Amino acid sequence: MIVDFQNWATSCQARIETFLQARLPAIDCVPERLHKAMRYSVLGGGKRVRPLLSFAAGELAGADVERVTTVAAAVELIHAYSLVHDDLPCMDDDILRRGKPTCHVEFDEATALLTGDSLQTLAFEILAEKRLTDVPESQLEMIAHLALAAGSRGMAGGQAFDLDSVGKPLSLPELEYMHIHKTGALIRAAVMLGARCSSRLNAEQLGKLDHFAKCVGLAFQVVDDVLDTEATTATLGKTAGKDAENNKPTYVSILGISEARELAKKLQCDADKVLNSFGEGALRLRQVTDFIIKRKF
Repeated sequence: MIVDFQNWATSCQARIETFLQARLPAIDCVPERLHKAMRYSVLGGGKRVRPLLSFAAGELAGADVERVTTVAAAVELIHAYSLVHDDLPCMDDDILRRGKPTCHVEFDEATALLTGDSLQTLAFEILAEKRLTDVPESQLEMIAHLALAAGSRGMAGGQAFDLDSVGKPLSLPELEYMHIHKTGALIRAAVMLGARCSSRLNAEQLGKLDHFAKCVGLAFQVVDDVLDTEATTATLGKTAGKDAENNKPTYVSILGISEARELAKKLQCDADKVLNSFGEGALRLRQVTDFIIKRKF
């Protein structure tokens, strides 16, 4: 077992990168331009936070690492597709992602649209092609869980709420509702799919993990809002200050920097408390949460 968090995280990131390298279509496979854009949008960038959460939850549940790698890759592909679409001119109209030109800038809008579509369907393809649990019904539930998290009642719905909220004053509960869906749904899926690669945890324990993931998902967004205000474009790897420029409601615009920081710490504390009943088995989840909170402050 790798004790040090950084070494563990690096190992997980390398594992997911290798899996994605092998599973994404080769650039010489027709249609070459689309496949090149898919690989461009997924490989060689990002902290892979969602896969890290899947690996940490899988470790807690005693799941087979190969199975967890598959679900972690599926979640990352959904995340990558969402970034490609979010950056389009009809959405956030951004030109920089992960320190390089966004997909529609590097290629074109039509290719970017098809890239997102293709990454999303590839995620479900890899979830369906291998046995991920010992109970087939459980695997079907996992596929349905990811579909729900990505769709109109999850991430896509949250994005629709976000677009509709530009220039409008939101209350804190309304902002929380938006980000429970836009950001939190996929983070919760990452945790739950990782844990469900094993049948060791009971319904009560899975419920606690879901509550933990809800806290982490909100904390992740609070940190992002702080970073968008304080960090540079070079640090972010994407255009800084876009939320304020586009008059979007954020935790910073509602609470201010100081209170937003405090909220992130409170959410981390709440997440930690939920994990108390798991003892030392929850170490990795605590470490990933700490990484999410502190990586940008």
